[in-house]
Amino acid sequence: MIIKTEEQLQKMKEIGFICATIRDEMVKKAVPGVSTKELDNIAKELFEKYGAKSAPITEYDFPGYTCISLNYQAAHGIPSSTKILKDGDLLNIDVSGCKDGFYADTGISFVVGKVDDPMKEKVCEVAKEAFYEGIKHAIAGRKINQIGKHVHKKIKEHKLEVIENLTGHGIGTSLHQEPQHVFNYFDPWDNLILKDGMCLAVEPFVSTKAKTVGNSDRDEWELVANDGSYIAQYEHTIVVRENAEPLILTKID
Repeated sequence: MIIKTEEQLQKMKEIGFICATIRDEMVKKAVPGVSTKELDNIAKELFEKYGAKSAPITEYDFPGYTCISLNYQAAHGIPSSTKILKDGDLLNIDVSGCKDGFYADTGISFVVGKVDDPMKEKVCEVAKEAFYEGIKHAIAGRKINQIGKHVHKKIKEHKLEVIENLTGHGIGTSLHQEPQHVFNYFDPWDNLILKDGMCLAVEPFVSTKAKTVGNSDRDEWELVANDGSYIAQYEHTIVVRENAEPLILTKID
């Protein structure tokens, strides 16, 4: 989507704020002893409070209001009352929603409670660093592949890996739209020129070893790395601008 009116921008800001609020409240309540289903119920209540809807449910009939991935899960984990958080768990919370026909998407990985392995914390920190390094180049008139180039460069500086088959995407009037991919590595053939007002969900996935993930045998949704790698994601919905770094819609200052 390319924002062309002030009304569209305000609608995107509104759903961005809602998703960010839900994400932050879930992070706050993610402590040892809480189930991932209890966290998902927080999202349910807040979506209802703000008159918004869960995008995974609306778009894909996903069995949860949010995707909550725990430890071995890289993405699309289903919230469950049997998944009880404990100290040292590597947790990812991914919140996407819609209101009045506009969508936003955001996610964060972090370690619950006491850290039992510094590498878990490192992949989370590097995912965030890589995101901010990448969006420095999300400026109108530049090629979209410059985002992935600088995301990957930052990750390699830390001797970590990119999950190559999980990417960002265009967003706006649906959860996934053109451009279909915002790669987290440099693709010389991906020559799309960024335009003023273009909405993107940028989301680096950082791994200790794995470069790809695949479906597990547990359900049709969750994605895992078969080698036991730690994986972290950091995501915001942004609006590309001219001569300036992008506007982040899912960040509450």
